[in-house]
Amino acid sequence: MNAYDEYMKSIVVPMRQELVQNGFNELVTAEQVQQHMSESTGTSLIVINSICGCAAGLARPAVIEAVKEVENKPEHLVTVFAGQDQEATQTMRDFFNEVPPSSPSIAIWKDNELAYFIPREQIEGFEMDQVKDHLVQVLNQLNVQ
Repeated sequence: MNAYDEYMKSIVVPMRQELVQNGFNELVTAEQVQQHMSESTGTSLIVINSICGCAAGLARPAVIEAVKEVENKPEHLVTVFAGQDQEATQTMRDFFNEVPPSSPSIAIWKDNELAYFIPREQIEGFEMDQVKDHLVQVLNQLNVQ
């Protein structure tokens, strides 16, 4: 690993920890993604994390607050980090390749299929509470249990 990669990995540690400290399982390898997606049952809330400002100020806080607020919580909270864990991110995106790659983004995987997707375009430029409310509404409509 070169000096730039080392530097970037150190910069993103707090960005990773924000989700991990709030109950998310970070998937950092393609194998971990494959295992989760093939073995998990029920509903997974998947965050495609990123280093950008809309991830820091909108996506991560909105997801954390939505999970606290929603009545029926997803069984699984997972995240991959775009631009950092490239193989893991690509493997995750392959599971819902019908939507263009987008980071940050939020996916809801239910019954072995993509149930809902919130792309960057529905995060960037919105207020954090709008993103949170959108996710809460979707999770409640999907009757996540």
